[in-house]
Amino acid sequence: MIGFIGLGLMGQPMAVNLAKAGPLVVWNRTPDRCEPVAAVGAEVAASAAEVFARADVVVLMLADEPAVDAVLARGTEEFAERVRGRTVVQMGTMAAAWSQGLEVDIAAAGGTYVEAPVSGSRGPAEAGTLIAMVSGEHVEHVKPVLAPMCAQVVECGPVPGALLMKFAVNIFLITLATGLSESYVFAEAHGLDLGTLTTILDAGPMASAVSRAKTAKLRDSDYAPQAAALDVLKNNRLIAEAARAAGVASPLLDVCHALFREAVELGHGGSDMAAVAHAIRARS
Repeated sequence: MIGFIGLGLMGQPMAVNLAKAGPLVVWNRTPDRCEPVAAVGAEVAASAAEVFARADVVVLMLADEPAVDAVLARGTEEFAERVRGRTVVQMGTMAAAWSQGLEVDIAAAGGTYVEAPVSGSRGPAEAGTLIAMVSGEHVEHVKPVLAPMCAQVVECGPVPGALLMKFAVNIFLITLATGLSESYVFAEAHGLDLGTLTTILDAGPMASAVSRAKTAKLRDSDYAPQAAALDVLKNNRLIAEAARAAGVASPLLDVCHALFREAVELGHGGSDMAAVAHAIRARS
């Protein structure tokens, strides 16, 4: 049996795809988030402890490190009981050093840890076309578990290699989305037709699935979240911390970090990352 904990913006569609593929038991702190997954055959557990009691592999897609620690009962006697003999697949974007420490603790308790962050937003999560980056000693064991959720699974060496690879990918993603937002604010200020700008960008050599999704949002002022600005700010912070720890400069990312912080402070934390345009307008 496979378990899944964490049915947020990304986790819910991921769990739906996993439930369609085979037996699944799920739990979420907000129970009504389980309903779409139960509708396609998943069993709903009464607690996180029940998921661990019933599943050999438990997938975690949670918001932050304290949430993961709480679900694992880390720091208590119950922690070893939950993870012993089980494979914990941690798919959220967390601090690299924290993930390394979690692997040590799970191994000491007799469990197996696989780090498996993904590249992609809610759209690819719904389509089952995420790209998973995996690190750990038993990644082959979890590839069939990841297959219903991901178009590709890429091995990234020992923990925390997968998270660091995710950070490298996200530098490009964050700077891309910020640059597109600045393009639209510039065009808007000069009275240019945003539909024409979208046509040119979508047809040009820089176009990608991500850029086309964001150009449509910016053209239409549609900020319904695919990847929320608050989550992007958190990821930006984690990348900046990793850059500082390695002594490497991240000048573009640092500008984006400030802009996303300003967008969140302006009240757009729950909006799509394209809402960073609001911070650019506010500076203008």
